Amino acid sequence: MDSMEDKNVLKDILDRLKNLDKRITKIESRLSVQTPVPKSDMLSEGIEKSVKIQNEEELEFQIGQFWAAKTGILVLIVGFAFLLLLSFKELPSFLPSIMGIIIGLVLFGLARMWKETFSHITGYLIGGGFVILYISTMRLYYFGIEKTIASYPIILALLIVVTVISLFISIKRNSVGLTWLGLSLGYVTAVLSDYSYFIFIMITALSVVVVLFKLKYQWNILLFYGMFMSYLTHLIWFINNPFLGKSIQALASPEINLLFLLLYMIIFSAANYFELQDKEEDIVNSGFTMLNCAGGYGLIFFITLTTTPSAVTIYHLISALVILAIAITFWVKRNSISSTFFYAMTGYVSLSVAIIWQFSEPDFFIWLCWQSLFVVSTAVWFRSKYIIVANFIIFLMIFIAFLIMSGDQGGIGISFGIVALLSARILNWKMDQLEIKTEMMRNAYLVSALFIIPYSLYQIFPSGYVSLTWIGIAIIYYFLSIWLNNKKYRWMALATYFLTVIYVFVLGITSTETLFKIISFLVLGSALIIISLVYSKDRAKKKLKEDTNKEA
Repeated sequence: MDSMEDKNVLKDILDRLKNLDKRITKIESRLSVQTPVPKSDMLSEGIEKSVKIQNEEELEFQIGQFWAAKTGILVLIVGFAFLLLLSFKELPSFLPSIMGIIIGLVLFGLARMWKETFSHITGYLIGGGFVILYISTMRLYYFGIEKTIASYPIILALLIVVTVISLFISIKRNSVGLTWLGLSLGYVTAVLSDYSYFIFIMITALSVVVVLFKLKYQWNILLFYGMFMSYLTHLIWFINNPFLGKSIQALASPEINLLFLLLYMIIFSAANYFELQDKEEDIVNSGFTMLNCAGGYGLIFFITLTTTPSAVTIYHLISALVILAIAITFWVKRNSISSTFFYAMTGYVSLSVAIIWQFSEPDFFIWLCWQSLFVVSTAVWFRSKYIIVANFIIFLMIFIAFLIMSGDQGGIGISFGIVALLSARILNWKMDQLEIKTEMMRNAYLVSALFIIPYSLYQIFPSGYVSLTWIGIAIIYYFLSIWLNNKKYRWMALATYFLTVIYVFVLGITSTETLFKIISFLVLGSALIIISLVYSKDRAKKKLKEDTNKEA
């Protein structure tokens, strides 16, 4: 009993305390009195405030120590550069260059002296020194009233020396920034030379350097930059180097520049080729390949169509062979999916351009549709569902273009139908080698043939014979189903028969040729009856076989 009384008393005390706390809370809220913060909350707020102050101090430190110094060096370099670009009429022509060389050497000396104490800015000092040294070397030939060195080859040689030294220092310091600067100086030297073969050789050499740096240091951004600058420099040459004050125009010679573009593509493809030896292909590798194809072949396409129309076919055939060889190499040696796809599709496009340029309309449609069969065959070997799908879309686009441009050429349309049937057959033959797990693409080709072939026959033959040719096609489908033991062709035969029924009834209403109407109805009716008998016979055989199996 006592324990029960104690519990009741304790409960009563707790209830009173709760009511008292509620009243005090109401009073505080009316008087706007804040409740004291617990010590744990105060400690947490203190830590957060301390961290915030430290972050602010760190940001201030970063801006004051690092960014102020880097910005200051950049401003100084720009100022020195503008100083070196002045004419200095009253001074000897060599003196500004000497001044620039001294400034550059001073920057190198400061970088060496501050290597330990101010290591965060030594790279910028070295880079600035090379920029000043490069401009000073240019000043020996450009910008002044008189040329200190009149021999342009000597100036180019000196600029190449500065570029090579900057690249050597970048290797020694393992610096992507200095490498970027050295490559930039190299591309500028190529543009300044304004000599076609020197430009091509410089771009080739710099492309090799870019790939070597990429493979050694895994500097992805440098490879993107190198690709972009290589193709941009070639484009600047093609439009007659307007940065040297020349008028913009397309240069047609030397035609060998097109082969150099293919050489750049081969060199840049080597970056992915050797890298994929030790790693799986990713989106970065795919980006390299896309840029390489777009830059290299895009320039080939643009240059050939604008300046060398007589050589379009031969150069695009060569491009197709080279680029397809790259695709084959990636597939055989690296089992690449993405790179193989992009290089293969670029090669097919190049081959298509050669075909269109070589043959007149509508003959090139025949070659394009048979090229589609070649693409399907190689895509099966590549085991690429992407090429299969892309090729089917292109196949339909070519056929639609054929209908728009010359739809009355039924003989060419038959080629499209035959290619569709053969493509479906190839896909069925090598289906286990593809990544496509369904028969969707094969069915798409069969459906295409189902409509293309009757349409083409409609264009070729007089209206009275069309139904007879369609019945003949349906019979061929049926025999194919027996020969290949494939029921899809039986469905195509039935579909063709019903298309014929629709056509015969439309012809019976609209045509004035009584004889052909009678023949069409008689032949079609006979064929449908024969089909019914054949299916009945097959059904009876199957039923007899099932009954025999049940009895056994």
